Amino acid sequence: MRKRKKPAHISQADWEDGDIPELTAEDFRRMRPAREVLPGLVGAKVAAELLRPRGRPRKENPKAQVTLRLDTEIVEHYKAGGAGWQTRINAVLKRAVAKVR
Repeated sequence: MRKRKKPAHISQADWEDGDIPELTAEDFRRMRPAREVLPGLVGAKVAAELLRPRGRPRKENPKAQVTLRLDTEIVEHYKAGGAGWQTRINAVLKRAVAKVR
């Protein structure tokens, strides 16, 4: 196994002990964001993939989650139409609002 050179900022005792030393204020000061160092370590293409935003893209007009109490017969009617019943209720309410405006 190849021996690694001891970094200057790690004490000889910590290096020989093999334990990972506690990070110091100096360690934190020297740290840089991944977006700055990854391209030099793994290349720009791989870094771009690793640093890309995760999750679903934000919608321009996100829907609001609400709790709504509806008559049982209304819910049963829309659920009987299968998947997407909440979307269909939303469409009916949207048309009703458009008529009022």
